[in-house]
Amino acid sequence: MKLSDFDFDLPERLIATRPARPRTSARLLVCDGGAISDATVADLPDWLRPGDRLVLNDTRVIPARLSGVRRRIGEAGETEAQIEVTLLEPRADGCWSALLKPLKKVRDGEVIRFSDDLEAVLMSRADGQAVLRFNLSAEDFDAALNAAGAMPLPPYIAARRPADAQDKEDYQTVWARNRGAVAAPTASLHFDEPLLQRIADMGVSFTHVTLHVGAGTFLPVKVEDVTTHRMHGEWGEVTPEAAAEIAETRAAGGRVIPVGTTALRLIETAARGGQIAPFRGVTDIFIYPGFTFHVTDALMTNFHLPKSTLLMLVSALMGQDCIREVYAHAVAEEYRFFSYGDASLLIPSRTGAP
Repeated sequence: MKLSDFDFDLPERLIATRPARPRTSARLLVCDGGAISDATVADLPDWLRPGDRLVLNDTRVIPARLSGVRRRIGEAGETEAQIEVTLLEPRADGCWSALLKPLKKVRDGEVIRFSDDLEAVLMSRADGQAVLRFNLSAEDFDAALNAAGAMPLPPYIAARRPADAQDKEDYQTVWARNRGAVAAPTASLHFDEPLLQRIADMGVSFTHVTLHVGAGTFLPVKVEDVTTHRMHGEWGEVTPEAAAEIAETRAAGGRVIPVGTTALRLIETAARGGQIAPFRGVTDIFIYPGFTFHVTDALMTNFHLPKSTLLMLVSALMGQDCIREVYAHAVAEEYRFFSYGDASLLIPSRTGAP
């Protein structure tokens, strides 16, 4: 299985830099057992049935991108340097792992100031990453970070425009509650409260799980033999209640449909034993063609980058030939791609039609 097997040509004009408004007006490509239909997210209930269960990732994206100043007094007097910081994840010792740009402009022990309230000391560095200790913690840190930070837009958006105040709403799901992600579970961005109510009213249930999406989700695959790729780790939790709800739906003949690859990766991690079970910890599950799915019956997801692990995941669910057809159709019909783009609903033939 070669990396080149997961490549395709994507015109740059199809990369979305803003989401559809309203959220549910985004387009929805439905592939049901190989048959492709064009719809909108507002039409999603047409492909759901009473007894189905949508699995939603309730992680909350933090404004993890910070701009600060490092000041230093030396022989030439006081000098300063602008430092860009992207927070990666909190550590057990209370510090944060982070990316600093340029890292070489800061020495261990120096202070980077981000606002009148927020600053951090560079504690150490290794493998291109830094460890920062902030001057605030708990709710005080959250408030200062919300004031000083910007949403950590994906590289393919950040290269085209800076994050702004609108992104703090756009790059967050309506059900986000557990802080910790530095990237959004983007398929979930298409939902609003009225759509959730319509889905609930037709007898579809919801289960919340938590996977804190990390910056590693954007790391490219660098090996030609994809089976040798090592996935990044991300922290997640499937509570006993969530596991019981999923098991109950499957036992009753309903379909379990994760919204987003993050929710799918988490529940399949929790089901590695063959059946869903509670899970709490770090997952580095890598799903590519040949993978055996234990709990996923269908998937709602956005359109993914060429040669990405997420394109491999949807190929594992639907088959590589099917996904090639789906993506060729999406490009030909000018669907919008990536985090702020349109969505797809992928229903393997083994799950049947509504």
